Amino acid sequence: MDHAYALSPALVIDTSQHDSVALNRFCAEVRVRATRMALIELRDAALAADVVQDSLLKLVSNYKLRPAEEWAPLFYSILRNRITDMHRRRKVEKIFDFFFSSDEEEDQPPSWEQIADTALGPEQEVANGQLAGRIADAISALSPRQREAFLLREMEGLSIVDTAAAMKVSEGSVKTHHMRALTRLRELLESDHPAKV
Repeated sequence: MDHAYALSPALVIDTSQHDSVALNRFCAEVRVRATRMALIELRDAALAADVVQDSLLKLVSNYKLRPAEEWAPLFYSILRNRITDMHRRRKVEKIFDFFFSSDEEEDQPPSWEQIADTALGPEQEVANGQLAGRIADAISALSPRQREAFLLREMEGLSIVDTAAAMKVSEGSVKTHHMRALTRLRELLESDHPAKV
């Protein structure tokens, strides 16, 4: 009689395929936005893409059986840890470079023009690229917690609950960091263009 309660192999495969399709869709949807977020943090397009790829691979390999509503907070928590690790690694590399490297300068500013809308004319493209750069600089000027709260809430559209889970802080902390980020960004961008209040 036990066999009456067993799922048929076909049903199990269909369920797993459905979950796999949903997870693949989530990864495809989140990749571009997450790469922009990592680019702001790391200021290196190739490195940002690698960090996002690693984070997605970890999500898929370790958490594919978790409910779909948990994927976003889990992914952004993984991504935050990867970015933090990368910052630590860079600090160590800078120390080694200071003592052991040649005079060659490898650090280059990020290519913010990639964020600009290329459907515009040449003048608008330049202005759009400059604006993207100013916004990215303003976001970079935020404290790490404010920046993370802002990016997760505003750019990724995560709820306060999901942002708190991703950042591993209370919902009240998310609200505080987010509000301070918005206030600071407004101050920075208004001081950049005082006429446009």
